Amino acid sequence: MSGIIITCALTGSIHTPSMSPHLPITGAEIARAGREAAEAGAAILHLHARDPVTGQPSAALEHFNGFMPALARDTDAVLNLSTGGSAVMSLDDRLAAPLAIAPEMASLNMGTMNFALYPMLGKDRDWLHDWEKPFLEGTDDLVFKNTPRDIARILTSLGTERGARFEFECYDLSHLYMLRHFADRGLIRPPYFIQFVFGVLGGMGPDPENLSHMVRIADKLFGGDYLFSVLAAGRFQMPLITMAAAMGGHVRVGLEDSLTIARGQLARSNAEQVVKIREIVERLGRVVMTPDEVRATLGLKGAGQVDA
Repeated sequence: MSGIIITCALTGSIHTPSMSPHLPITGAEIARAGREAAEAGAAILHLHARDPVTGQPSAALEHFNGFMPALARDTDAVLNLSTGGSAVMSLDDRLAAPLAIAPEMASLNMGTMNFALYPMLGKDRDWLHDWEKPFLEGTDDLVFKNTPRDIARILTSLGTERGARFEFECYDLSHLYMLRHFADRGLIRPPYFIQFVFGVLGGMGPDPENLSHMVRIADKLFGGDYLFSVLAAGRFQMPLITMAAAMGGHVRVGLEDSLTIARGQLARSNAEQVVKIREIVERLGRVVMTPDEVRATLGLKGAGQVDA
């Protein structure tokens, strides 16, 4: 079977510090997590920043600079910056660091959606910071804004003007049609690296049937011009990404997507999840791709063209 890309999403903006002591928060912690994940076999590192004092998701360039230089120096991984940031941020905030850094790769959410995280309040816990509980409670009225105008701005400012390629995050079927729309407008070119996202309340559910259907529609819309990868939230992470690997797709792990390594057991690191999925995909006969193989496959501009 073909080579497989392992992406690792190190910290994200969904989980809060009280949910796991292993969630990397500071620049040094994120840099160490990325180094370990790359050594374990992750070719792409999907990156968000956090305020090192409060643990809140951050769009500040200074917080990205707390780990970007170290990751560029210590790994050869593709450094993929989020343009989603946090759903509570403005688009200007979300783009500030990526525009300054001009990464090889960036994530791009392909549609506006409800983004409900409040079910995570169901577990009793001692909160480390006073922002965490109100943040989660407020997501019962949260809309993650990604309009066609927003998407076009990101494609132009990061893609056309700065040479970034994209991880197109599709949380629902409609997002695939939005991606086709922008391909028809000529703002993107193949190969398209599409990340199917399952299990966020407001997006598509983590059902195997949904994965099969997304692949069928992507085949219809993009033919042989795309690669698909899968991420799934929480306990659905490993089952769905294993299915994706068996179907010839690619996989994403990391503490952004799931805090556990097994039912009821917190993952001690991002690398632990990389090791687990690497063992699974290699048993399926897949060969884990190196960062340079990923660069060649996706047509990336190269780490030397990044301003970090």
